[in-house]
Amino acid sequence: MTTDTAVRPPPSGASGSDFARLSRRIVDAGLLRRRPGYYAVRLTVVAALYVGGWAAVALIGDSWWTLAVAGFLAVVFGQVALLAHDAAHRQVFRRRRGSEASGRIAGVGVGMSYGWWQDKHTRHHANPNHEELDPDLNPDLLVWSQDQARAAKGLPRLIGRWQAFLFFPLLTLEGFNLHVSSVKALADRSLKHRMLDGVLLFAHFTLYLAVVFWLLPPGMAIAFLAVNQGLFGVYLGSLFAPNHKGMPILTGEDRPDFLRRQVLTSRNVRGGWLTDIALGGLNHQIEHHLFPSMPSPNLRKARTVVRRYCEDLGLAYTETGLITSYRLALASLHQAGAPLRHAPAKEDS
Repeated sequence: MTTDTAVRPPPSGASGSDFARLSRRIVDAGLLRRRPGYYAVRLTVVAALYVGGWAAVALIGDSWWTLAVAGFLAVVFGQVALLAHDAAHRQVFRRRRGSEASGRIAGVGVGMSYGWWQDKHTRHHANPNHEELDPDLNPDLLVWSQDQARAAKGLPRLIGRWQAFLFFPLLTLEGFNLHVSSVKALADRSLKHRMLDGVLLFAHFTLYLAVVFWLLPPGMAIAFLAVNQGLFGVYLGSLFAPNHKGMPILTGEDRPDFLRRQVLTSRNVRGGWLTDIALGGLNHQIEHHLFPSMPSPNLRKARTVVRRYCEDLGLAYTETGLITSYRLALASLHQAGAPLRHAPAKEDS
């Protein structure tokens, strides 16, 4: 099991001359250099918002206005998760120890097993949108291709019929799913530092629930949990949905070279500085997949280099607006579920 989520590109000889030439341009432009000042400010701001949000819960207390703070904290949780993502990719610290320590601290802030997520995300980066190799395409609840739909049973078969319409409502459960998957992963003996992850998860759940039920009456506490975790799930899912959903899905022996494997399966989202903040730089998904350890504030500059290079190669470089990216993702989900809608009635019995 690999644990290096930086997923550095293969050496130039393995990745082909096309990627080697692009990589040299990126290095010459200084875009792989660390940005300690940027991350110092970002970490400080997010930490202040996190602490401030909980302070607001304590100050407002027994009032339904506390639910507005629950929504605010859901967004802050998403930003904490994005920091864990950057740390895991060694965008923040060059060395493994600092990256893992900061990633685990951020992970415990939202109730996520850093080790489980790191392994899963590493495998995604190595084979994005590959039906058999990308864990993000496992048909656990939704089906991502018509082949998966034809083989679906249980919940995926039931939900898959209308999954495009159910997608955003189901995202309200994504925060809960993150916690459940993190806890389930602790049973995997091959997962490194699983005991540490288990202690941190237990500490998060204990402190989180204790604070909420101590500061709020039971009914309001339950409402707080529903709003906070539900909106956190929606935000988390909305961060990742535009990136690959609706892009080509690879199967079997489909293994283009590194450059094409990353570019052709990824989609960028156009926008300004607000989009960069809201999506944590993941709106520059093509550049992120090509250079995972590149600090997120450098991705926008890298976009100009990568896009021009892809145009010179005649390589499709996909970039849309945010709403269009969701529309394409939902259209892909609807198309994937078509065999379930058109299946004979006797197959559903």
